[in-house]
Parts: sequence; C-alpha cells; structure tokens
Amino acid sequence: MPVKEATPFSLALDRRVEEGALGGLYEKLPDDQVRCYACAHRCLIKDGLRGICKVRYNRGGTLMVPRGYVGALQCDPIEKKPFFHAFPGTDALTFGMLGCDLHCSYCQNWVTSQALRDPGALTEPMDVTPGQLVDIATAQRASVVATSYNEPLITSEWAVEVFKEARPRDFATAYISNGNATKEVLEYIRPFTDLYKIDLKSFRDKNYRSLGGKLDNIVNGIQMVHELGFWLEIVTLIIPGFNDSDEELGDIARFLADLSPSIPWHVTAFHKDYKMQDPDNTTPETLMRAARLGEAAGLEYIYAGNLPGRVGRYEDTRCPRCETTLIRRIGYRILEDHLTGVGHCYGCGGQIPGVWRTGASS
Repeated sequence: MPVKEATPFSLALDRRVEEGALGGLYEKLPDDQVRCYACAHRCLIKDGLRGICKVRYNRGGTLMVPRGYVGALQCDPIEKKPFFHAFPGTDALTFGMLGCDLHCSYCQNWVTSQALRDPGALTEPMDVTPGQLVDIATAQRASVVATSYNEPLITSEWAVEVFKEARPRDFATAYISNGNATKEVLEYIRPFTDLYKIDLKSFRDKNYRSLGGKLDNIVNGIQMVHELGFWLEIVTLIIPGFNDSDEELGDIARFLADLSPSIPWHVTAFHKDYKMQDPDNTTPETLMRAARLGEAAGLEYIYAGNLPGRVGRYEDTRCPRCETTLIRRIGYRILEDHLTGVGHCYGCGGQIPGVWRTGASS
C-alpha cells in the first residue's frame, strides 16, 4: 500500500531508506502490521502509515527507516553537546537526520527535528556515506563522532552504520538524545556507542505529555543508559514557569543522586526560541539556585551553562572531596585542564569519573 501522509518533501526522504533492523528494532505482525522499538512510543504501524516520528513507516509489512543522508553536520567543541567529563577541549563531528518522536515548542533544532511536522522547517537532506562522514571527522581532527540535531534514537540503524565505520578509525561515538528509549534500542546501539547525553526536560508527567512524551519512559531510559554502562551526562534546560520551581529541580537532583552522585548534571539557560516566546530568558541566579539544589541532593558534578562568565564556579570541574579546581572553563573554552591523560585529582589523588583519554583508543 502507498504510504499515506505523503508530501513532496517526505517522498524525497522516503527515497533514502532501507529496511529497519528486523528482530532488533522492529517485528512483523499479522495483517502486514509492524511494531517499532526505536523509541518508547513502541508504535504499532499499519501498512501504509508512519510512526509518531514520521520517518519510520510501514511499506507492505516491512518497516522502512532513514539512511544515507544528513540534515545537519557540524564540527564543534564537545563541551557544546554538552559533555564535560569526556575528551575535554576536543571537537566532535556531529551529524543529524530529520524527524523526532517529541514536539517541544522551544526546540532549538526545530528545522531538523520538526521537518515533517512543520512546513516552515524544511531542511534539504544531503546524501553522504558513513566513510565520507568519518573522512570529514578525520580532516577536522575530531575525537568523537556524535549524532544529534534530530532525535537519534529514531535513526539508530543509520547511526550504527556510521559508528561501525568510525570506531575502527579511533573515534569515540556519542548520542545526544531525549532519552525516550527502549531496552531494545539501547542494546542495539550499545556495542558501538560510548557516550550518551540525555535531556531531562522536566520531572512532571504533565509537562512531558505537553511535549509528546511520558515522564516514566524518560526515567526508565536514563536508568537503562546508566545500567548498560554508557558514559552518561544529563542536561536540564531551565524554563521559567515550566520546570524552575525548587520542588521540581530538587526532585530531578534527588533522582539523579540516587542513581549515581557522580553523574554530571548540566543546568542550562533557556532563551526564547521556536514557538515558545512567552517565558523570560533564564537568569544566572536561577541557574545557580538549581546548582545549589543539586549540591544539597548530593550530586558531585553540577554545571551551569549557556551564560558564560556569569555563573561563577559552576563552569568548572572541581574535586568533590578537596574542592581543587581541575578544569577551568568559560563557555565552551578550556582555560586549564589537569584531568586529561590523568583522571584523578592532583590535590588529593581521588579518581574523577569520566573519559579522560586523549583519543578513543589511547
């Protein structure tokens, strides 16, 4: 059956597809239906229809998924992802495709993530091979190849194809994700993925449902990523009036601290974007209030972002035992680094969790 909801743009994308990972990320069901496991929506997709993400669709009882293109490509500091405890001061080549399983009204990457929902978000795909992407990473002297800009879980077959090319060429690999994951997709990507950043957008189910998700699914995703041994960092974009109460921020911090006090928590500043133009931009005082709540909950590594030079010590990595400053930053720029190649505090000798190698295989 022809795929419904087709537009000239979606048809262009539908020419850049392959069968999904049968038995891993989808299963075939009676009456030409399929069940997709790429994200926690676990869409049951009838013949001729699309999943919630809009880019995974059923063609005659076979799940078709994106491959062979990028919708965005950039080489920039790994601190921008943000990862503060992995390969500091190096660059990540970051690629993205199109589509998302959520529909956040403040998305800063909406031109890629909402490309099949919003007529104003059309981004032309650029055909590329995994080898070409890794060649670009080599030419740019990156340390990491990462997938972001849309939700990478829904394009995991392509990410793994790229990562299989990147890993043997001494690159670490990373997901920058909303965390709306299943056990199936995490087990599928785990052999090829080192780092995983999750946006924990709220700790209220009502808020998550307004974005197209469920809090329990994100909480489960974070727990599974941690248990499977990815290097994990968490980001919460603090939006005035949405998720900035002491109660909610404290709930996030306590959840993370109970999982592991050494998980880095980035609290970052909102600015008006996309369809969310009403709330005020986040102040430095709000970020520092969130950081203090994280400290009170027992988190050892808390970072305040998007307001460089205005949040004091919360841009730096400090030893949680003796308070020695080990990495000094301003924005995405490293001013001092006493951890790369060492991995422990030079003041007290305590180990600092992270990936402090100079390269993926060093």
